Amino acid sequence: MPRSEEAEWWANAVYSAIQEIPHGKVTSYGHIALLLGEPQRPRQVGVCLKSLPAADSGMHFNSSTVPWQRVINAKGMISHRGPGSAERQAEALRQEGVEVTYDSMNEMYVDFSSYGWFPKQLPSEENDDDEE
Repeated sequence: MPRSEEAEWWANAVYSAIQEIPHGKVTSYGHIALLLGEPQRPRQVGVCLKSLPAADSGMHFNSSTVPWQRVINAKGMISHRGPGSAERQAEALRQEGVEVTYDSMNEMYVDFSSYGWFPKQLPSEENDDDEE
């Protein structure tokens, strides 16, 4: 089923915002929603990431152009989206130098105090303030 214009706009905004997360840093679904002016929509950020096209899809935004691995939940935990997904995300983060730890339930976490990225606005919007 094709996306509505609003859903397409939202997905593109989410993917563009995620592209601004620096290498070796992570942020939360909620913070991406906040940066986009929709703080009540963190789950929709997750939905966009869950439906991110594959690298070989030919789509502009895809799993090789959007650093999906840099978005985790507000507790610093890597969310499970399907079989093996958390492990793939943890490995992608480790390749960027991000330390992933395990708790007693074998859930994977990233320390926001070391690796968190929580700017007040997207870097691409910083020049917009200078013009006002």
